[in-house]
Amino acid sequence: MNRFSKRWVALFAALAASTAIAQTPTVPTPIPAPATSTNAPAPVSNVATTPELTREDLTTFFDGMVPFAIRRSDIAGGVISVVKDGQIIYAKGFGYSDLEKRTPVSPDDTLFRTGSTSKLFTWTAVMQQVEQGKLDLDKDVNEYLDFKIPPYNGKPVTLRHLMTHTGGFEEVARGLLPATADEVGLEKYLKTHIPARIFAPGEVVAYSNYGCGLAGYIVQRVSGEEFNAYIKHHIYDPLDMKHSSFDQPLPADLAPLMSKAYKSASDGKPQPFEFVNPAPAGSQASSAVDMAHFMIAHLQNGQYDGKRILNDKTAIEMHSPQYTAAPGLPGFALGFYQEDRNGLRIIGHGGDTVVFHTDLHLLLDKNVGVFMSFNSAGSHEGGGVLMVRTAIFHAFLDRYFPQAAPEQPTLSTAKADAARVVGTYEVSRRNESALRMLYLLTQIKVSADENGEISVPMFVDYAGKPLHWREVGPLQYREVNGKNSLNFVVNEDGSIRHFATDFIPGVELFQRVSNARSMGTVLQWGGLSLLVVFAALIVWFAGWWMRRHYRSTLDLPQELRRSRLLSRLGAVSLAVGVVGWFALIAATSANENLMLHGTAAPWMLLLYVLCVIALLGVIAIVVHTVRTLHPARRSKWVRIGEILLAIAALYLAWVIVVFGMISFNVRF
Repeated sequence: MNRFSKRWVALFAALAASTAIAQTPTVPTPIPAPATSTNAPAPVSNVATTPELTREDLTTFFDGMVPFAIRRSDIAGGVISVVKDGQIIYAKGFGYSDLEKRTPVSPDDTLFRTGSTSKLFTWTAVMQQVEQGKLDLDKDVNEYLDFKIPPYNGKPVTLRHLMTHTGGFEEVARGLLPATADEVGLEKYLKTHIPARIFAPGEVVAYSNYGCGLAGYIVQRVSGEEFNAYIKHHIYDPLDMKHSSFDQPLPADLAPLMSKAYKSASDGKPQPFEFVNPAPAGSQASSAVDMAHFMIAHLQNGQYDGKRILNDKTAIEMHSPQYTAAPGLPGFALGFYQEDRNGLRIIGHGGDTVVFHTDLHLLLDKNVGVFMSFNSAGSHEGGGVLMVRTAIFHAFLDRYFPQAAPEQPTLSTAKADAARVVGTYEVSRRNESALRMLYLLTQIKVSADENGEISVPMFVDYAGKPLHWREVGPLQYREVNGKNSLNFVVNEDGSIRHFATDFIPGVELFQRVSNARSMGTVLQWGGLSLLVVFAALIVWFAGWWMRRHYRSTLDLPQELRRSRLLSRLGAVSLAVGVVGWFALIAATSANENLMLHGTAAPWMLLLYVLCVIALLGVIAIVVHTVRTLHPARRSKWVRIGEILLAIAALYLAWVIVVFGMISFNVRF
């Protein structure tokens, strides 16, 4: 989620310097690192004259920036296309589509996987069916399905919910990138991977690949055409997109045009073709010129070269705001997310597979569109591809559509309100059925300084330091020396419900977590509890070894000796179960294929069994502790030790139950 790196300041400064060498002095200056405290934001750029957006100026601009960026960030190749007023005014490839053969990227016919940017085609197809009267955005989706999506407290999910990612689905990663083509299948995937509904529909944004796949399947059912064929006949053909396909693997005529993909240019090893489930959520491969045709069609409200894929009314509705996570912030249109910046209405969508990385932006009021895609994740030491994408687009906006940050004074209530919002938050895009422990470790903390400015560790500046935010409206914060906003939403009783920010796309929000369930509390008390358990096991083992060495026996009644043995075995199972979960989470963090391919499932089932045994062990620990409380049976210090072990075991049992470590659910 965090798209920013400690290397940003060097990357952005180097990009700006590289660009300056190649063009006139009207290049925006690098954005300075935010100060820790200020009374008002400073302008982020100071451009005497704004260059005209022309093919010639874009060539100078991108040629000075992009080659340096991909070399520095260790990216093999990329492509950019820009459209304006119904015309392609720039399209160029950079680097290589095949490092071994030194094949240059072509904007015309080199195919890049567009990841979740593919969703825009699915949502366009949905709106086509709405135009034809076959779909209603506000009807229960079950009316169009041959299987059932369970309601949430009696409330159904609609296509409007799916298009704004407010259907309430939990995050599901298993099977998203299957290992082989045999595992690809839209209908089968949707019927066997139904996620739990964890939010009421229409209330909480939580990005869902499953929801988009569901919409694609609905298009397939009501149109009578297989989804991939539908997209070809009703979007690709009228837009003259000859180098695009959702097929997996690609058709024989397009497969040779597919760019190779790499972890990094220096690694140089082509990665396998990535299969995507569900296909409507992200399987497309396309060229930059084809994507330019798609951008032109949407910027012209559904029209391209005299042909229409949507009528004016439908396109305008699709591009209009539908949902926001917090008042005053951009949110979602129908399928597009809003990314307003520099005073412009901007909609778009990003897309990432493991190795391909894409962005599409539409500047609605300027009739301008920008598409870019890269075939490597690149090196984090050099900024990484996510940082390059953002730096390039922001530099583009600041050059051709510059705007200073607004002057807004800090409120007098800043210190008092900062105290209200300080605390721990968790992201809405999460899994609660099987991986609650994983999402515990991704919680974030909002903190405040003595001036009432707040910071969030995951939102950092170009030097990797947390951004500071000033209160400029009631519970509404502006980035110090920046343009981004962060706003809080309250419950009816005035308590904090969640916050959202336009620093990242509005595909998720951050919900307040109680102190008992916060990462800081759980790790602190859980860690202490594990130390007590391990200390008890060490003492137990040391005592056993000494008795064995000196050939002595433990003078205890048989009943107490038996319960003592069971309690120690319970402590072993407790330690193995809890530590095992942390080990699995560490492994999935190091190798995402354990989740994406579903190979973590057998290990999860084993840990579920171990944690059930551990809970039985907790019972044994508590029973033994009660039996040792009789003063005549054990010494004072032994009784204190047993009480501490029982308290630690009970706390770890609470952690096991609350964070789903015995759910026996492998829907993750």
